Amino acid sequence: MRTILGKLENEAGAEIAEAAMVLPIVFMFLLGIVWFGRAFNIYSTITQAAQQGAIAAARSTCATCGNVPNAAVVNVIDGVLQASHLDPLQIPVNSKAPTVTSACSAAAPAPVCATTGNITICRSVILNPTGATDPVQCGAIVSFQYPFTFNVPFTSLTQITLTAQAQTRMEN
Repeated sequence: MRTILGKLENEAGAEIAEAAMVLPIVFMFLLGIVWFGRAFNIYSTITQAAQQGAIAAARSTCATCGNVPNAAVVNVIDGVLQASHLDPLQIPVNSKAPTVTSACSAAAPAPVCATTGNITICRSVILNPTGATDPVQCGAIVSFQYPFTFNVPFTSLTQITLTAQAQTRMEN
């Protein structure tokens, strides 16, 4: 009986020591999962904003409304960002603007690309040029970036820049 009691007395604090070693690691994993989920949410939101902006940019002309200005496209993007509580003023200068080399028609000798509010909007571009036998698809491309800051302690990764780009064909 004394040997059993002696063994129990020696191992009394082992569980507390194990918990003190394991719980911070588990907490760091959970915190990383939460921050990765937030980054994915922001990426999904900016992708949706770029898609909605490309749709607005593709509606470039109509008989009664004239050309849709770039400011209207930026307003659409800002609206999607603000709906998810993202600040449109945090959009940095777009360092990964799309490279567009060919225009849709002979009337427009070069694609029309403009940067408004750090958002690059290209209109009258050929989308996915694959070959001479494919029909030419004209459209609009919208591209911008958004910063995300990790607040996870003990990591060297503190900020990443997420890039969103979307393209939509123009309807005739």
